[in-house]
Amino acid sequence: MTSTDSAPGQVVKINALEIPPNAGDEIVKRFAARMSSLDDVAGFCGFELLRPTGDAETRWFVYTRWTDQDAYEAWRDGDGAANAHAKSDGDASGDEAEAPRKPVSMGATLLEFEVEVAAGPSGL
Repeated sequence: MTSTDSAPGQVVKINALEIPPNAGDEIVKRFAARMSSLDDVAGFCGFELLRPTGDAETRWFVYTRWTDQDAYEAWRDGDGAANAHAKSDGDASGDEAEAPRKPVSMGATLLEFEVEVAAGPSGL
């Protein structure tokens, strides 16, 4: 199974973020900067940051997929989630520390699902 395949038994966690209209570029920048932190996370299957495009939905969705609930909880309760949600970053060169960053999100709701039926790419 590749990291983009879904399978019954996997779990999906969607964090619905309330982002101010002018903060989209910043949230993209912050998530893109920490993508490599997921490379070696046991049980992690996929991530997508979804920008709203219609008038009916204004929230951004952080979509993650995990092999099972235990894998998600190990990440959530370990250093992975704490590091991903850290409030400050050091300068990329390591020369000086950046001041703590303010959160971009004005609120968040965690939506949780278990995959029951899934289909992969068509192969075309």
